[in-house]
Amino acid sequence: MRIDSHQHFWNYDPVRDSWITEEMKVLKRKFTPKDLLPLLQRAHIDGTIAVQANQSESENLFLLSLAEKCPAIAGIVGWLDFRAPDAAQRLAYFKQFGKIRGFRHVVQDEPDNRFLLRPDFLRGIGLLREFGFTYDVLIYPKQLPSAADFVHTFPDQPFVIDHIAKPAMKEREITIWARQLAAFAANPNVYCKISGLITEADWSNWQASDFKPYLDVVFDVFGVNRVMFGSDWPVCLLAGTYERVLQIVEDYVKNRPLEEKDRIFGGNAAKFYGVETFQNRFAASR
Repeated sequence: MRIDSHQHFWNYDPVRDSWITEEMKVLKRKFTPKDLLPLLQRAHIDGTIAVQANQSESENLFLLSLAEKCPAIAGIVGWLDFRAPDAAQRLAYFKQFGKIRGFRHVVQDEPDNRFLLRPDFLRGIGLLREFGFTYDVLIYPKQLPSAADFVHTFPDQPFVIDHIAKPAMKEREITIWARQLAAFAANPNVYCKISGLITEADWSNWQASDFKPYLDVVFDVFGVNRVMFGSDWPVCLLAGTYERVLQIVEDYVKNRPLEEKDRIFGGNAAKFYGVETFQNRFAASR
C-alpha cells in the first residue's frame, strides 16, 4: 500500500489565503479530492494524509468533512492553538474524530526564530502525547537550531519535519542545513517528509540531479525507517506536476530493496500517523 504523507485541500479565499501571491496564481482556485483522486490513481497511491493549510479549527472540520466522503484520506493533520489555556480541552474534543492524527503550526511564518521554545507553546505541545497525537514541524533552516532543542524536550513525542526543513536549494546551500538537520534527527522519534523539494528549487529550471545531495543527507541522518514520501500537492504545481515530484523520489530509491521502498512510500507514514487500520482495510479489499 502506498501513502502520500503530505497534501492539501482548500476553497480559495483571497483574504484568508493571502500567502498565495500573484506569482503563485496557479494556486488561486479550489482544490478538492475530485482533483486529486485521478492523480493518485495514475501514481498508484492508495491513500493520503491531508495537512492543514489554514490556521483555524474550522480547517479541521473542513478536512473532516472531505474525509467523510473520500475514503482515500487516511488521516488529517489539523491545527490547534497550543498557546491557549484550553488547549487540553480542545485536544480532547478533536480526539473523538479518528481521522485526525496530528497537528501542526505554521512556524516558518513566525518572526521569532525561537517560537517553538516559548513556554506557552511548549506547555501545549506537552499535552500531545497524552492524547496520542503527532506533530508536524514546519520551519525554515534558520529555525532548525531551536527545533532541535524543541524535539529533544519531548523525547517520547512523535515528530515529523515537513519538506526536509526547506533548505536553500536555489542558492545551493547545504553544509549548515545538513549539520543542523543531523542534530534535529538525533531524536529517534523524529521522522522526515521527503516533500516540497521542487518548490524550494528554481521553479522553472530545476533538474532531478539538483536534489540528490539533499536526499543523500536526509537518508544518511534519518535512515530508511524514518523517511516518507509526500507530494505537497497542490503547492507542487508551482514548479511541476504530481508525477514529476513522485518520479524524483522513485528514481532516487530505484535500486533499493522492495521492502525499503514500501516503507518510504507508505509503511513509515502508516506507522507514524497510526493509520494501520487504513492499511488493513486496503489489504482486505484487494
